[in-house]
Amino acid sequence: MSGPKQVIVSGGFDDLKSRDLRFLEAASKLGELSVVLWPDATLQKLTGKAPKFPLAERRYFLSAVRYVSQVVEADGASNFDALPKGLQADVWADVESTANAARQKTAAGNKIAYRIFTADELKGFPELPVQPSAPGRKKVIVTGSYDWFHSGHVRFLEEVSAYGDLYAVVGHDANIRLLKGEGHPLLSEAERRYVVGSIKFVKQALISSGDGWLDADPEIKALKPDVYAVNEDGDKGGKREYCEQLGIEYLVLKRTPAPGLPKRSSTDLRGF
Repeated sequence: MSGPKQVIVSGGFDDLKSRDLRFLEAASKLGELSVVLWPDATLQKLTGKAPKFPLAERRYFLSAVRYVSQVVEADGASNFDALPKGLQADVWADVESTANAARQKTAAGNKIAYRIFTADELKGFPELPVQPSAPGRKKVIVTGSYDWFHSGHVRFLEEVSAYGDLYAVVGHDANIRLLKGEGHPLLSEAERRYVVGSIKFVKQALISSGDGWLDADPEIKALKPDVYAVNEDGDKGGKREYCEQLGIEYLVLKRTPAPGLPKRSSTDLRGF
């Protein structure tokens, strides 16, 4: 009995956004997905400027996406749509905006089907299925806006998931405006939930239904977590006292990037 089809996508994936995740999700439904990631020199050549995020950071983020089986670096900076040595594929997935005759020719020359996803096929932000939990594992909850998602968020979710099955509650739009002011959030609650839920360390992403710093109170009482984890910036708003009242372990983690990666801040990336 043959295994799943081997699917590849190719690109720079600089400043990974929900549109990229929707594409990766759709491509992964065709089979086991490998991402051929372009090096910094390729992006420099194509755009005339250095990528916003270096190769190591882009690779780290992509490797944390639940739809991706492996990330393989492209061979060289010039022939960026050539297949890396040893990589086999049945399907090459692409989107309308990057599809081109040269890539289609490369796929055909390697006897690979070329599948182009239309914009209509990638619309919306579906609610992702809850990932199965391991028996006996603690439940851990995190909360936040997750409005400009970056490698620092990925690292936080990765670290927290070591303490148990992770549930992430993103703040609803009105509450983010209440806490942070007009102009926030940049992204809708449905989009933010989708992005967070696309990370493999998260069992389920939800949208809060309460208000204030403890807007996840209804979700916490429904999930009954063992641990509530925050980073240093999130250690406020009465969360510590709230956990003491409910008998929930309160965990504060330092904001430490993944080894070798730069420290990231949503405020810095967003510009306000």
